[in-house]
Amino acid sequence: MQRRASLFLMLAAMPAIAIAAAPTALGVFDGWGAFRNPGTPRCYALAAPSATIGTPQVKAYASVGYWPKSRIRGQFYVRLSKARAPGRDLRLTIGGRRFILTGSGAHGWASDARMDAAIVAAMRSAPSMSVSSSTASGGAIADTYRLRGAATAIDAAALGCARLG
Repeated sequence: MQRRASLFLMLAAMPAIAIAAAPTALGVFDGWGAFRNPGTPRCYALAAPSATIGTPQVKAYASVGYWPKSRIRGQFYVRLSKARAPGRDLRLTIGGRRFILTGSGAHGWASDARMDAAIVAAMRSAPSMSVSSSTASGGAIADTYRLRGAATAIDAAALGCARLG
C-alpha cells in the first residue's frame, strides 16, 4: 500500500513533473487526454472535471495510469478540488456503481487492483462519474467528470506504454 500511495503522490505532482519531463501527447478524445512519459516510463489518461461545487482550492483531475516497469496497469487516481476532512468517506459514483476510495486530503485512489479494474470497466460504459466527500469545515466536495472519450484515452495510454516496459 505504501508503494501505491507514493505512486499517487508522484502523479499528484504531475504538473511540475510534466514541465520537467515533457510528456508526449498521444491524443485528446472528447476532453480526455492521453500522454506518455518515456523517461519515467509511464502513460496516463486524464481529464479535468466538467463541474465542481463551490470554489476549487486546487486543480482537480481524474486519471488512469500505467507504469510498465512496475507492472502497474489501469490504476485510478483522483485529485479533488478541495481537501477532504480526515475520516470522511470519499465516494466515487459511476453510473449505478459506487466505490469508496482511499487516500487523504485532496488525493484518492482505489484500494487495490481489483477495484481499479472495476472502476475502469464502469468508466467504459457510463456517461459520467462524480467524486464526493466533505471538507473539514463541513462544506461539500463534488467533482463531476464526463466520460465521453475516456475509454479511448485509457486505451491510448495502455498502448502508449505497451513497449516501454
